[in-house]
Amino acid sequence: MQSFRTELENPVVAKEIIELERKIRAYREGTMVEDKFKSLRLARGIYGQRQPGVQMVRIKLPFGKATFKQLLRIADISDEYAIRNLHFTTRQDIQIHFVSLDRTPELWAKLAEDDITIREACGNTVRNVTASPQAGIDPDEPFDVSPYAHATFSYFLRNPICQELGRKFKFGFSSSTRDTAFAFGQDLGFIPKVRTVDGVEERGFRVILGGGLGAQPMAGHLVHEFLHEDLLIPYSEAVLRVFDRYGERNNRNKARFKYLIQKFGLDEIKRLIEEEQVASKVKIFKIDRNAVPQPEPPQAMPIEEEAVSDQLAYEVWEKTNVWEQKQTGFYAIYIKVPTGDMPTKDARVLLDGIRGHVADEVRITQNQGLMLKFARKESLPHIYKVLKEIGFAKPGFDSVADVTTCPGTDTCNLGISNSTEMARVLESLIYDEYEDLVFDRDLKIKISGCMNSCGQHGIANIGIHGSSLKAAGKVIPSAQIMLGGGVLGDGLGRVAERVVKVPSKRVVSAVRLLLDDYAENGLPGERFHDYYERQTKDYFYRMLKPLADLTNLVEEEYVDWGHQETYQQAIGVGECAGVVIDLVSVLLFEAEEKLTWANESYQAAAYADAIYHAYSMYISTAKALLLDKGVHSSTQIAIIRDFDTHFVESGEFLVPGGFAGQVLEINKQEPSEEFARQYLAGAIDFYQSTVAKRSAPTEVNS
Repeated sequence: MQSFRTELENPVVAKEIIELERKIRAYREGTMVEDKFKSLRLARGIYGQRQPGVQMVRIKLPFGKATFKQLLRIADISDEYAIRNLHFTTRQDIQIHFVSLDRTPELWAKLAEDDITIREACGNTVRNVTASPQAGIDPDEPFDVSPYAHATFSYFLRNPICQELGRKFKFGFSSSTRDTAFAFGQDLGFIPKVRTVDGVEERGFRVILGGGLGAQPMAGHLVHEFLHEDLLIPYSEAVLRVFDRYGERNNRNKARFKYLIQKFGLDEIKRLIEEEQVASKVKIFKIDRNAVPQPEPPQAMPIEEEAVSDQLAYEVWEKTNVWEQKQTGFYAIYIKVPTGDMPTKDARVLLDGIRGHVADEVRITQNQGLMLKFARKESLPHIYKVLKEIGFAKPGFDSVADVTTCPGTDTCNLGISNSTEMARVLESLIYDEYEDLVFDRDLKIKISGCMNSCGQHGIANIGIHGSSLKAAGKVIPSAQIMLGGGVLGDGLGRVAERVVKVPSKRVVSAVRLLLDDYAENGLPGERFHDYYERQTKDYFYRMLKPLADLTNLVEEEYVDWGHQETYQQAIGVGECAGVVIDLVSVLLFEAEEKLTWANESYQAAAYADAIYHAYSMYISTAKALLLDKGVHSSTQIAIIRDFDTHFVESGEFLVPGGFAGQVLEINKQEPSEEFARQYLAGAIDFYQSTVAKRSAPTEVNS
C-alpha cells in the first residue's frame, strides 16, 4: 500500500484519513487485532462484503442531498475504485462495491475534496440523518426541516457521546404529517409543527422515540407533542447519552433503543433522559435556518417544444413521477431507480442532459430513487427524453410498481436469498398485469434479503424477507410474507405481521393473490393496512397457505431468483451493527487513547467533550479489569456497578465514595471548566492506578 498525503482544508479530516491509512498498515502487519480494526473501519463507512477481500464503501449524504458536482465526484470514485455503479439506499446514502481496503484512505481523501464524508456511515454510531426528499418544496410542510436535519448531522458527527454506542442509532425528519421519512420507524423521529404563543409563531417538532425496523420492527412512542426547535439538539444529546450508558452491549439482537424502552418502561426512560440533560453540552441550541438554502432555479429561457415518441407513455410518467412544488411554476421530478442501482455512465448522461433545466441539487429518496427540483413545465418533455435515453423513464414512482429492495445476496454477508431479482420480477408483474396500479402510491411492496429490514419490509403493506425452508433433505430459498404495515401519518405507523413462509419462486403467485383479493374485496378508498386489519391475519394465512405446501415442489424451486445453480444457504457474519470488543489488551489500549483525546479536548476548551472522553476511558478500563476476572457486563451502567462489587467493596481498589459515585458525577454536574478539570484528574488517577496494579509483580506462594 502506497503512502499518500492529502492537502484537505479541514485538518481534522486530513488527520483521520492519515490515521486510517496507518491503522490499515498496522492491521496488515498483524499489530492490530481484527476485531479492533473491524470496529474502526466500520465507523469510517467501510463494510466487508459477502465476497472475500473486497469492501462496500458507504458514502454519507445528510438527508440525501448532493450537488451535481458531488454526484459526479462519486461517479468518478466508483469508476476508479469500484464497479462503475451507484447504489442508492433507503437511508439516502450512496454505496459503492468491490473496493480494495488498501485504497480506501485515498478514496476518502478524494471525496473530501468536494465536502463528502464516509465517517460514521456504518458501525455503532449515529447513522445518516434522513429527511423527506421534498423538504423545502413540500406544499404541506409547516417549514423546511432540512436545516434541522443538517444541524443534527453536524452536531453528532465525531461527537464523543456517540462513537461507541451499543449499536446504531437513527434519526429521521419528515416534512409534514404525511410522514414520508417514516418518523415512527426511527430511534428519534420528528414531525414539524408550528404554534402561536402570545402572538409569536414558534417552530417545534412532534417527537417519536424508540421506533426501529430490523428483525423485530416496532413503532415508536410519542414523547413530545411539541418540542421547541431550540431544544431539538439538547434533547437528542440526552437520549444518546442514555442509550450509551444503559444500552445492551453483549447481545446485538437487543442492542437498539427500542429494547431499552422495553426493559425499563417509557416513563423511566423519560426520567433518565431528563436527568442526562443536566450534563448536556448545550441547554439551548439555535438552529441556523439558513444553513441549507434552496438551490437557484434555472434561468427562464426559450425552450423549443420537443415531441416525445410515445405521448401516452409520457403522460403516464408525468402523472406519476412529476409533482407540483409549493414554489409557483416549478415542479419536482422523481426518478424511479430499479433496485436502487444506476450505472455511472447513465448518471453522467442524466446530469449533462438536465443541466439548465433543473436546480443544481439531487435528493436521494427513501425508496432508492432520485428527486430533481425546480423544473419548469416546458422542460418536462426534454427531461423525460433524457431519462428515456438511459432507461430511467419508468412511470409509477413510489407506487406498487416501485419495489424497494436491499442488495441481498448480491453483496451482503447477511443475505439469505436474492432480493434484487425478486424485486425486478414483481415490478414486471405490475407493469404487465396491473398497469393501473402505477397510479397507486398508497400500496407498497418492500423486500429485504434477510430479516433485518434494510429493504423496509417491516413497515410495508406487503413485506417480504429472505429465508429458507427444508424439504426432502434439501434447503430451498424461501420468502417470509409480512402484511399490514404502513404509514398512518403524523408520526404514527403500523408494523407488518408475519403471515406465512413460501418458496421464493412462489412469491409472484402470492402477490397476485393478494392484489386480486384486495381489488375484489377492498372497500372503496380503503387502504391496504385497514383492509388487512378488517380481514384479520387468519384470513390471509388461509389464502396463502396452499403456496406453503412443500409436497409438490418442482426442480426450479430449488434455485433462487437470478441463479442457475441449486440453492445453498450461505450466511456470513454481518457487520452493519458493528462488533463488540472484549479483548482486555485492546480495551486498555483504547482507554489510553481516550485519555489522550480527553486531554486534547480539555486543552482546546471543549470541556463537555473532555468529560465524555474521560468517562469513556473509565468504562474501557473497568471493563478490561472485569473481563480479567471473567465478569461479562452487558451495559455501561452494569460495568460501573459490577466494578464496585468486584473491586471496590473487596478493597482491591480504593475509590472514595465508590466507583459509581465518582464516574456518574458526569450526569450531575454542568460541563464547566472546573468540573472538567476535576473529572479528568480523577480519570487520570484511576488509569494510572490500573496500569500500576497490572504492572506489579504477582506474589507466588512457595
